Amino acid sequence: MQMFGKTGSNTPTNYRSGLFSLAIAALYLGACAAPEVLTPRDGTVPNGIDLSGNWQIQAASARDQRRIREAIRKTDGVADDDLFGRNSSQSSQSRSRSRSGQISGSGGLVYVFLELGEALKITQTDHGLFISFDRSVVEEYRFGGSQVVSVGQVVAQRVVGWQDDTLIVETLDRNRMKLTERFRLIEDEQVLERTIVLRSKELEEETVVQLFDRVTR
Repeated sequence: MQMFGKTGSNTPTNYRSGLFSLAIAALYLGACAAPEVLTPRDGTVPNGIDLSGNWQIQAASARDQRRIREAIRKTDGVADDDLFGRNSSQSSQSRSRSRSGQISGSGGLVYVFLELGEALKITQTDHGLFISFDRSVVEEYRFGGSQVVSVGQVVAQRVVGWQDDTLIVETLDRNRMKLTERFRLIEDEQVLERTIVLRSKELEEETVVQLFDRVTR
């Protein structure tokens, strides 16, 4: 009876010790969890798909600047009043780049890779896409594989490729914030649809869709 009582009195201690060990193991596994890595996409251009051309943003989409600001704020937490100043003619990307070295790295910074413009000139080749934004910034997107891209001190992984008739550009920063852009032709290839998805570190997403009309010159 005495041994039984002694064993019973130690059971709660053993139980707590077991829970503590499990908690430590969970923390260890969480700390050792591999960071997210983007999977390369198909780099082969689908037959008959060519995004090349001159594109002008539709009026309704041009007014979506406020929605993009809100999407950045909700997924990032970095104050962006200076990045979207009303009196500046620079693109938001140019302002972001000039200030990228001054922004704290505690939040997600993938938004600095987001180029914005009302007039796009797109040149597509077998290996990549070149987009001129308002004739001021030219961005190159190389199909297939994985790249390391940087703006100032901000470094991210990028993959570019095709899913059916849609070009998908994914950019992931070290803080797990992700920018996904999708480009596809609609309305008999006379309209370019650009879908922008910003994902926070907590995996919350904000989506903005821009529409551009083909301009013939």
